Amino acid sequence: MDDAGWTDRFIRHLEIERRLSPHTCRNYRRDVESLAAWCDKAGIAGWADVDSEHLRAFSAACFRKGLSPKSIQRRLSAGRSFFRYLMREKAVANNPAVSVAAPRASKRLPGNLDADRMARLLDIPGDGPLVDRDRAMLELLYSSGLRLAELVGLNLGDVDMQDATVRVTGKGNKDRIVPVGRFALEALRRWAVTRGGLAGVDEHALFVSNRGTRISPRSVQARVKHWAGRQGIDANVYPHLFRHSFATHVLESSHDLRGVQELLGHANISTTQVYTHLDFQHLAQIYDQTHPRARKNKA
Repeated sequence: MDDAGWTDRFIRHLEIERRLSPHTCRNYRRDVESLAAWCDKAGIAGWADVDSEHLRAFSAACFRKGLSPKSIQRRLSAGRSFFRYLMREKAVANNPAVSVAAPRASKRLPGNLDADRMARLLDIPGDGPLVDRDRAMLELLYSSGLRLAELVGLNLGDVDMQDATVRVTGKGNKDRIVPVGRFALEALRRWAVTRGGLAGVDEHALFVSNRGTRISPRSVQARVKHWAGRQGIDANVYPHLFRHSFATHVLESSHDLRGVQELLGHANISTTQVYTHLDFQHLAQIYDQTHPRARKNKA
């Protein structure tokens, strides 16, 4: 299959012209040699005879042997680079690996807490500014599905108590408005009363540390772990787990993938599809009807 020594030439090209590390070059050699061995078994005479269907069959054979989609993608990527080099050297007319994709990895659902354990976690006892702050932060993380960076970036004017909404600046500096549930609103009102005991006079951050300045992501992570331990939650609890739980619980109840996409601020629905264009009024209605801590009292 490789009588002309194209694999060795390719590796020298990687070492000398592209100046890749010895480790990377060894990986390229192994991947190209695995393709050459498969071609030999398939009776393919030379590299110029390899087409895209051969590479798809090679990919399928790797998959049947138990290679992960990531490993197969690496082999195909090495093949693309190799055939690109062969084209440059006029050894082949085209690159058959360009249009061949590896099998997709199965997507696992992110971890989440069920509604009962989340309710137990959020039932934080005690009084005082720090407890009020922590209760408000945790309730808001779950109530509105915020990212950690979004939570710590909130300012005082971002929460509209009257409309029960929070304006969030997400990835790419894109703003979105998200409903805030009743439990979170109550916690935020209580925090608004005691916040002055911690916050500096000119501090605009909604959540502050005991030094009076905007709370850091690391501090929020520590407080989440603290309360998970205090409340006896037998799971690895971290701020993003609240967002996963929010998405899972709303999606399980509403089956509205687009609605959850809007609430989470995902640019592509494919991102939301790991759990799981509506106007805001409809989103708020879905939220009130489905989120465990947003339901109104019936009495």
